[in-house]
Amino acid sequence: MKFSIERNSRNYEIDGRQPIDLSIPLSFNAPQPNAYGVERAVSKPVEAGPMIGDTRYGGSVNFEQYTFIPHCNGTHTECVGHITHERISVRDCLQDVLMPSVLISVEPQRPSNFSLTNPADIQIGRPELESALAATNLSLSDTALVVRTLPNDESKLTRAYGATNLSLSGTKADIPPYFSADAMHYIVERGFAHLLVDLPSIDRIFDEGKLLNHRIFWNVEEGSFETNAETRINSTITELIYVPNEVEDGEYLLNLQIAPFESDAAPSRPMLIKID
Repeated sequence: MKFSIERNSRNYEIDGRQPIDLSIPLSFNAPQPNAYGVERAVSKPVEAGPMIGDTRYGGSVNFEQYTFIPHCNGTHTECVGHITHERISVRDCLQDVLMPSVLISVEPQRPSNFSLTNPADIQIGRPELESALAATNLSLSDTALVVRTLPNDESKLTRAYGATNLSLSGTKADIPPYFSADAMHYIVERGFAHLLVDLPSIDRIFDEGKLLNHRIFWNVEEGSFETNAETRINSTITELIYVPNEVEDGEYLLNLQIAPFESDAAPSRPMLIKID
C-alpha cells in the first residue's frame, strides 16, 4: 500500500508494502538474546488430564504455555512504570501509532574518565549523537530516535549480556555499551519521545539500581520512584532491537507495535516504513 502524508508543509510518499522489522524473533527453547543471565524463554505443551497440547504426541491442537521475561528475553518496549512504585502500563502510555523517526548509527567510545576497574566500559556520548544526527539532514520533526551501535552483526540476535565476562548464570556474556548522562539529556532536549536501541539497557547493565538514564529520559528525579508534573508519561524506551546493516540511516515512519500487556513492559515489534 502506498500513501502520502503532509507534515510541516511538505508532502511525503510512503510505501508500506515492505516494512522493516526491527524486532528480534523470540525462539522459545532455542538460541535467543539474554540480559543479566536470567532464565531462558521456554515453551511447553499444556497437559490437563488426558489432553496434551501437542499434535506430535496425540493432541488435537498445539496448545502451549510460554514463560519469559520481557525485559531480558527479547525486543520489548517499556514505560515509566519500569521505575515507579505506581503500576503504570505501557499500553496506556504508548499513544502514538505512526510516528516520524530517524535511524542513526553510532560507534560507542571509551569515556575519558573510565575507571581502571571497568576497562571494557564504552559509552554512546553526546558528540556521537550530534554527529550522526547532523549527517541525516532531518526534514521532519521526528518523535522517535532509533540507534544502531557499531560494529553491527547478526550475533546480536542471540547475544548474552552481562556486566562482566560472565553472566549471573555463569555463562560467557558480553559487556554492552550504554549512554552517557549527557547524551540522554541531549535526546530529551531534541524532543525525542521514543527511543529505540539495540542494547539490553540504556544504562550500564549493572549500575547499583540507579537507572539514571531512564530517569533522565522520563524526567523522574534521581533516586525517586514517583512521577511528577514534568514526567514524560507518554514516552517509551524500546530495547534489544536489531537493525540489519542494509537499512540506511535516515528518516522513516515508525509503527511501534506492542503486546497488549497491562504491565510496565511488553514484547514489541517496531516496524520502519520508508519515506520518499
